[in-house]
Amino acid sequence: MKRETSLKWLFVDLNSYFASVEQNENPSLRGKPVAVVPMPTEHTCAIAASYEAKAYGVKTGTIIRDARNMCPNLICVPARHDVYVRYHNRILEEFIKHAPINKVWSIDEWSCRIPPDKRTVEDIMQMSDKIKRGIWDNIGPSINCSIGVAPNSLLAKIAGDMQKPDGLTILRPQDLPGRLLDLKLTDLPGIGANMERRLNRARIYTVEDFWNTSPKHARRIWGSVQGERFWYWLHGYDFEQPDTQRNVMIGHSRVLDPNLRAPEKTRLMARRLLTKATYRLRRKEYYASTLSLGVRTTTGERWRREIHLATPAQDPFTFMQHLDTLWRDMMGEMCGYTAPTFKKVSVTLTGLRHKNEITGDLLDERFQENMESLKKREALADALDSLQNKYQKETVYVGTTPETISGYVGTKIAFSRVPEEEEFWN
Repeated sequence: MKRETSLKWLFVDLNSYFASVEQNENPSLRGKPVAVVPMPTEHTCAIAASYEAKAYGVKTGTIIRDARNMCPNLICVPARHDVYVRYHNRILEEFIKHAPINKVWSIDEWSCRIPPDKRTVEDIMQMSDKIKRGIWDNIGPSINCSIGVAPNSLLAKIAGDMQKPDGLTILRPQDLPGRLLDLKLTDLPGIGANMERRLNRARIYTVEDFWNTSPKHARRIWGSVQGERFWYWLHGYDFEQPDTQRNVMIGHSRVLDPNLRAPEKTRLMARRLLTKATYRLRRKEYYASTLSLGVRTTTGERWRREIHLATPAQDPFTFMQHLDTLWRDMMGEMCGYTAPTFKKVSVTLTGLRHKNEITGDLLDERFQENMESLKKREALADALDSLQNKYQKETVYVGTTPETISGYVGTKIAFSRVPEEEEFWN
């Protein structure tokens, strides 16, 4: 294995993405400190902050009551995940006019394997300028990105973090370690507080210490081959990590609006989340064999339990029956003299198997158990999906739909999953 000698990767990181979208949508917010919040309460936390708010110390995870002390003029706006997904798709469409996309890492990050004939510094600077200008001209003037360029995608991501907002940083192979030595260990992707403590126990306190260790020592510190891979990536080697990840779960959770925390309204929310999850299940042509329900009360009590199906299913009606069972068990265990007030509810489908993985014998077994009932449930689910796809929104609901502040239920942007626009149909 040889160290890479060319600039092969470009990494894009949209700056303060959620807050920038809100400023782009509402020009009156531009140049002002903005925090994006999941709900309008002083007890929630910021899920994004504009650079004007960051200048006061407000960042992702800051409790809003503390944020207002730091920044009295802070403007809080409710999160609109559907808008962020639409912008994400538009920005990707603009990006591919100027460069190919190798992998979308999250809602605001993706990487590009630079074409072999475009790997000079001059060509890369021209390409980066076209990307930035294309986003400003065709998406909006408030949307900025930082771009990192390096021999591999890890170093390109590190480079992208070196200059924000609106930066361009190029780490040439011949310049390594160079600016890497100015970073803290926790500036490196994948090294958090726990890994930093583990490195410190191995007498590694700086990036320079790690640079000067051996790949085998890094493997021992990590306790896996990932440590050795990390060492090689940091030193400029480029190789692909085997992708062994597959879908292991589909689920939705929600921190409840204050008016939805009574038991019956929380139960309706759980049913709604389950309907959304089974819709995703069918779109991906998966069947699930396990359903779990989790709740957290306003006093901090937690309850989670799962139920296993004899045979996998994908229609909402089968899972609703099992959800009712889990709900009764939970209420029986958590209800004392007064009914609990819930703060969060989640439903998760696991034991996923693709339609192609389910054998004919298993399908026969499913239908032998209760042929007519199963046929009707699955036919009804197909009809609901057809209506939803035809009208680009849900026209028929399974049970009562709770009214929410955001206007939709269940769907939000996770760290490594960008929802499809269809998931926001309501």
